[in-house]
Amino acid sequence: MNTKEQKAIVCRDLTKRFGDFVAVDHISFEVERGEIFGFLGANGAGKTTAMRMLCGLSHPTSGQAAVAGFDVYRQQESIKRSIGYMSQKFSLYENLTVLENIEFFGGVYGLSDAKLNRRSERLITTLGLGQEARKMVGSLPLGWKQKLAFSVAVIHDPAIVFLDEPTGGVDPVTRRQFWDLIYEAAGRGITIFVTTHYMDEAEYCNRISIMVDGRVEALDTPGNLKHRFAADSMDEVFYQLARGAKRAAD
Repeated sequence: MNTKEQKAIVCRDLTKRFGDFVAVDHISFEVERGEIFGFLGANGAGKTTAMRMLCGLSHPTSGQAAVAGFDVYRQQESIKRSIGYMSQKFSLYENLTVLENIEFFGGVYGLSDAKLNRRSERLITTLGLGQEARKMVGSLPLGWKQKLAFSVAVIHDPAIVFLDEPTGGVDPVTRRQFWDLIYEAAGRGITIFVTTHYMDEAEYCNRISIMVDGRVEALDTPGNLKHRFAADSMDEVFYQLARGAKRAAD
């Protein structure tokens, strides 16, 4: 894969089988460094399985892929050290304070004490959490938790951050503020790989991949996809593709 050094992610016919079931079916795509790449699909599309392979958490059955220049078969630990990860379901320890969460994850990501102290102060100031730094995370509103979780996921300046439905359950204003953080990170050169069920958020991505039944059925910019499917919104594009899906669960 001679392009892997130039791209943040390169996939060639990446496949994952569970017995006779093909969860991910020969998907191929590339993600540029610093790009905001939307990875969409209904439940059952295979996007979660694909993301696990790219994060170094699951071995592919066949195909090739490189993440941050590292091979998904042979260099999974190097991939894990080069990425950040945030999910809707679990990102922070609610029985630890804001500061304790920052210190814990900074340690996990291998930051030195001096660097962690500097970045902790900057993060708390940027998010306006000075008054809440020693409060339990469980006491914070959901929107603040999500913004803190994202900031922690990129505290070590990873090459790529994977965001698995990061804005689920938060209000539209908070979701827009969250995307301001994404743009800021992308501006620093961090590649954003994001899944979302909110089609208005798909409009914020540089490019979008839409999976149906384990395959990539469309990949382009939001504007080009809307033109291709004669649609006024990404909602319409998504429904046109997803209505033919046969799977019911991922």
